[in-house]
Amino acid sequence: MMRRATAVGVKLKLPSSGLTFSTRANPKGPTGTSIEQTQTSPPRNNLAILGVRRAAAQLSRSSFVCGQYIRQQKIAPPTSSRIVQLARAARSYATTTTTATTADSQHTPIGKLSSQLGATAKAPEQPLGGSSSDDAKSSFPKTSSKAVGYWLIGSAASVFGIVVFGGLTRLTESGLSITEWKPVTGSLPPMSAADWESEFEKYRASPEFKLLNSHMDLAEFKKIYFMEWTHRLWGRFIGLSFVLPTVYFIARRRVTPRIAGTLVGISALIGFQGFIGWWMVKSGLKDDLFAPGSHPRVSQYRLAAHLSTAFVCYSWMLLAGLSILRTHKALRDPQAAAKAFAALQSPALRGVRGSVAGLTLLVATTVFSGALVAGLDAGLIYNEFPKMGLGLAPPKSELWDRFYCRNEDGSDLWWRNMLENPSLVQLDHRILATTTFFAVLAVFAFSRTGRVKAAIPKDVRKGVNGLVHLVSMQAALGICTLIYMVPIPLAAAHQAGALALLTGVLVTGQRLRVPKSTLALVQKKLLKAASQK
Repeated sequence: MMRRATAVGVKLKLPSSGLTFSTRANPKGPTGTSIEQTQTSPPRNNLAILGVRRAAAQLSRSSFVCGQYIRQQKIAPPTSSRIVQLARAARSYATTTTTATTADSQHTPIGKLSSQLGATAKAPEQPLGGSSSDDAKSSFPKTSSKAVGYWLIGSAASVFGIVVFGGLTRLTESGLSITEWKPVTGSLPPMSAADWESEFEKYRASPEFKLLNSHMDLAEFKKIYFMEWTHRLWGRFIGLSFVLPTVYFIARRRVTPRIAGTLVGISALIGFQGFIGWWMVKSGLKDDLFAPGSHPRVSQYRLAAHLSTAFVCYSWMLLAGLSILRTHKALRDPQAAAKAFAALQSPALRGVRGSVAGLTLLVATTVFSGALVAGLDAGLIYNEFPKMGLGLAPPKSELWDRFYCRNEDGSDLWWRNMLENPSLVQLDHRILATTTFFAVLAVFAFSRTGRVKAAIPKDVRKGVNGLVHLVSMQAALGICTLIYMVPIPLAAAHQAGALALLTGVLVTGQRLRVPKSTLALVQKKLLKAASQK
């Protein structure tokens, strides 16, 4: 390499590479210095020249400064800034030129190979056993797969079906036909005559057979046995068809971290629901849980817990699936989604949103009250509407009867009658159902007034209309079930109508909500689209 310095500039030349650049003082420039750059591109196929270029990039900064300048730097005072500025400009140009040359050389095979080797040498060593927690968290996608959303909706539909079938099992008094809980071996029914006789013998030892079905033979027993066995088998199918895909979707990173936690929570709830089911059945196999000589039945508390858990599981699946599908729909057309979310944030819709949330709580409470009615067979009394006997309510002495108290001082009079007195339980259910009916009508009327009517989105308006139809159908089914003394078809339809009404309220509430995560994804996609333009 040749170096030559003058009083007014520095000139550097690499003969073997064909690269020449110089700096020259220019009094007319803004800083008194100008840089003249001359570069002769080397042949791309000359590997030796490429090697020199790569070596030039690794040279120290002092290699590009002439010896005369170094000697002057040691002697010259700090005020001599022109030479310093010229040298710094030369170094800056050398770095820029070398970087550009390196970028050009990366298009050749040797350049690519050297870049890969350099990146490998500079990469920090990863600890054995996997990546860090931040890397594992970032491996989850920003949006869950659409297939997960459809699978959740299908699982919710299966839970809807088993709730209705469970009501049929209770109405046909088949729930106590299997007196044991075998989660694995109980998947198969009795396979031989001896097995059937053994199961029938166990049932004959139960209070239900002794007090209610003592006339039953083996053929009739098989009918109620298969009802309960099918109900339990359906529950096992729901558990396996949910837990196994949950493991797969999380392992394959097909869901977001939030949905992954939701799937794990639902899986745990399904297992807990199976335990509650057996806990409920077990209460009907002991005669110490009900009055001597009365109709054998399961505990109304455990029945309400079993039904409520099923409703919670169904609602959780439904809302999770709808949120995933809604996110994908919003990302397909982010501009329309942004407009829809902006409309939902209107202050005029605040009252509708709160009303629907209150409706959800009211419907859930009415469903719990209906479970108590079913557990106590309270629908078999006062089979008339709207009166209960001679008036709208039974006599006060019947509603608050000390017969149901277990404390001598009567301190449990109120809550025990509200939960264990069939007359008061039915009256409570009537009041809650009537309140729900008129509350839906009130929300419908409110959504058609003034500012709310102008601001309410079309899909929310359809949801409110659907609630009116559902609550009207449910009220009619409830009245008919009561008047006709709980026939099995009407009673099963009434239970299905309760779940359908809850579905309508949940869907309407979900349409009114602005999901923050989806809104952030939509805004991010809009910003990305704007930046690309």
